[in-house]
Amino acid sequence: MEAVVASAGVEWAARWAGSSAGGAAASLPAAPSLGDVLDLLARVPLAVDGAGMIDQIRGLEDVKCLAGARQAETTVAFDRAQRQAAAGVPATGQDAGQGAGVAAQIALARRESPARGSRLLGLATALTGMPHTFAAFRAGLVNEWRATLIVKDTICLTPADRAGVDEELAADTGALDGMGDKAITAAVRAAAYRRDPAAVARRAARAVGERCVSLRPAPDTMTYLTALLPAAQGVAAYAALVRDAGTARAAGDDRTRGQAMADTLVERVTGTPGGISGVQIQLVMTDHTLLHAGPDPARLSGYGTIPAAQARTLAFTAPGDNDLNLWIRRLYTTPGTGELVAMDSTARLFPPALKRFLQVRDDTCRTPYCDAPIRHHDHITAWHHGGPTTATNGQGLCEACNHTKETPGWTATTTTGPRHTVATTTPTGHTYHSTAPPLPGSGQLRRTSSRETPAGASARPPDGPRRPTVHILGRVIQAA
Repeated sequence: MEAVVASAGVEWAARWAGSSAGGAAASLPAAPSLGDVLDLLARVPLAVDGAGMIDQIRGLEDVKCLAGARQAETTVAFDRAQRQAAAGVPATGQDAGQGAGVAAQIALARRESPARGSRLLGLATALTGMPHTFAAFRAGLVNEWRATLIVKDTICLTPADRAGVDEELAADTGALDGMGDKAITAAVRAAAYRRDPAAVARRAARAVGERCVSLRPAPDTMTYLTALLPAAQGVAAYAALVRDAGTARAAGDDRTRGQAMADTLVERVTGTPGGISGVQIQLVMTDHTLLHAGPDPARLSGYGTIPAAQARTLAFTAPGDNDLNLWIRRLYTTPGTGELVAMDSTARLFPPALKRFLQVRDDTCRTPYCDAPIRHHDHITAWHHGGPTTATNGQGLCEACNHTKETPGWTATTTTGPRHTVATTTPTGHTYHSTAPPLPGSGQLRRTSSRETPAGASARPPDGPRRPTVHILGRVIQAA
């Protein structure tokens, strides 16, 4: 990156010298922009041999590190400027009310979720306060992930102690060169403990309060159910599952140990073999998929898209010997776009039916790049500003994004789009658009432009308006 920037500077200086020689005023032109650097980088030819390619890979890694360091500096400067603008005085970083919404703006700029944006802001703030680590990151001696590991294990220290650990590690001298993630983490933790054992102990005590359970999708209609537990409890739970799986296999069970452990976990958590007991599983699919073995995939709320055959199996086959009630709700969509037909209410709060409507239409938080579960049903134009309680003026948001939207300087409006679309404008004037995800069977997985038409194929207009597609929400509830 240094070479790229230097080359951009030489090219910029040459242009300036040429303009000066032509009689122009000898005033310094604007510095090269990021666009200039990107354009120059894009023109670097691919190396012709293996050794040259390895050198380029190494050089591009340095480019990433230098760009990441510059991005961190800009992030901290933006945070400081926003806090000063909000308070009208130089920011001290101590007032939690200052800089509200800064992390959300950074997340949108980096195309990340708001939660990730908050972590990136914290990382940049801490990293720029550790000069040796930051210099090593800028020079490419440590990458962004390893710089993150160093910050993560020193964040519990005071700035002075953190700076002491930074000086002891001396990453900018190459002291960490050749060390893997575990070795770096061990060195940082040891140095942090020597600086302030009490702070490290307090951090461990606070970590117990952060225990939680999370769920995220895995390939092939599977999920990862993850528990963050104190070490002793986690080890005990795992040992119990291993013991019971071993007992079952010794008694002739033909399941693998992993399968037996997973089945035992589900049975013990739900209290029912197969795992369905008084809970709701919501499926969204077309009537053709449900009743006529159609191929259109379905959507499982809280998970995402699943194959049609899996959806029918889930809808009609009860795990184990339980009889399950199946509730069916018809949802109608407009021709062509697949957008759900609207529902309205005269109340200030969204009624239950309209909440379900927003939940099905939006699926997850509508903020761009945020896929957190919907917790709040929000008026896009606020009720106290005359916004009606309608499906058009409603959107599903997570709690954090709803609070950010209410921060001064943030605005949101509905706008035209392939489906329900919201335009959110941040305090800096940047606007981001969010379109409701396509429903199963809508054929709107992406917007197709003329450039995407396959070679030799003609773009055939639709055969006129189709009848509204009927989508069905199947809800498996309390076992009979």
